[in-house]
Amino acid sequence: MSIILQSTVGGFSAQFMRKLPLVEQAMRDHGLDPAEFVISKDYASTATIPIMGPFFFNYSVYFGDETFTVTEPNDMVFLDYFFKRVLAADEPPELPQRPGLIRRLFGWMAQPV
Repeated sequence: MSIILQSTVGGFSAQFMRKLPLVEQAMRDHGLDPAEFVISKDYASTATIPIMGPFFFNYSVYFGDETFTVTEPNDMVFLDYFFKRVLAADEPPELPQRPGLIRRLFGWMAQPV
């Protein structure tokens, strides 16, 4: 199954639709089921110019009990962001903790003279 797409603004671009299967395959490779995802595209609440239309769109992604919304200028920028998020690690790597000021002071004082 594929990602479910919804739009209140006339659908997604042809380029987006051509690249979407690649993103879905990457999702499967990372243990995600694309059928569990819904992507909704709406106008962003930013100002529009009547002749040109809106400058940004809100893309809401729903999966399970989770959801997030991103505001992007076009479908391909959003798809790139979504693809990077799919490939990202679940949690950031843990960085080693630097000793606090007091611990460093006591360590310095404990050194032989």
